[in-house]
Amino acid sequence: MVRKQNLILIGMPGAGKSTVGVLLAKRMGVSFLDTDILMQTGEGCYLQETIAQHGVDGFRSIEERYLLSVPPDCGVVATGGSAVYSRQAMSHLKSLGPAVYLQIDLAYLKDRLGNLDERGVLRMPGQSFDMLYDERCPLYEHFADLTVSTAGVTPDQVVTQVLLQL
Repeated sequence: MVRKQNLILIGMPGAGKSTVGVLLAKRMGVSFLDTDILMQTGEGCYLQETIAQHGVDGFRSIEERYLLSVPPDCGVVATGGSAVYSRQAMSHLKSLGPAVYLQIDLAYLKDRLGNLDERGVLRMPGQSFDMLYDERCPLYEHFADLTVSTAGVTPDQVVTQVLLQL
């Protein structure tokens, strides 16, 4: 049995945080929390609707509120890809457990993602996905306690790598 602890998953949308998070929680015997789902249920609408209604800054403020509400016994947490824009939220999350950056190459990610607007990916008007990727990767690296690549491997292989690195 794996030692029970909290883990915070960070990374780009489509890197596998939710999929890997569920599998990690099962293997570790802890609960799983997806902050995107927490926010959607709390706000009563999809992420893309929150972005449309409140704009980028409003969305970040709302997201920060939900991230700061993550409880100490959270288990495995899959954060939204934009969580790293809030130093306060990341400080709170990292106080609960190590941040695991699920890293994925841009070309692989583009194949995986499809329509970004339907997915609710937070970006500035006119910002390309390449620009977003280049902006966020240094933030993920900054907050990461460990990094695991998800490109070209199965979710189970990612889980094994995370557990081996802990």
